[in-house]
Amino acid sequence: MDTNKKIREYISAFADGELPDADLELALAALREEDGRQTWGLYHTIGDALRDEAVSVELPPGFALRLADRLAAEPTPLRRGTGRPATPVDALAAIAPSVVAGSEALNGSKLAGQGAVPHDGPAADPLPAAVKRL
Repeated sequence: MDTNKKIREYISAFADGELPDADLELALAALREEDGRQTWGLYHTIGDALRDEAVSVELPPGFALRLADRLAAEPTPLRRGTGRPATPVDALAAIAPSVVAGSEALNGSKLAGQGAVPHDGPAADPLPAAVKRL
């Protein structure tokens, strides 16, 4: 158990008025320490920013540069490409679910035309609307 994290949770809950009475003594003890007071101030600054209240926080020198460096060092998130598939296998993988669903729909309609009903409901139209247009 991370004690510092738990103490910060107590301080946060206390600042929000949601701390159970049983944990009040621990939160107040933490607020007697410098780290606890800094955490209290930080949580109030965050709350003010979330409520869009005027916040007068002076950032340390070089903050923007350090932030930019850390963001640049972050790995690029994976995302699907918006262009053409790289290989024919990628193209097939992209359409495979539609092909399977379409073939299942056609197989079901063939069974319905032969008198075999795959479910208890009414028989489906022999060809889906998209197939009729082709």
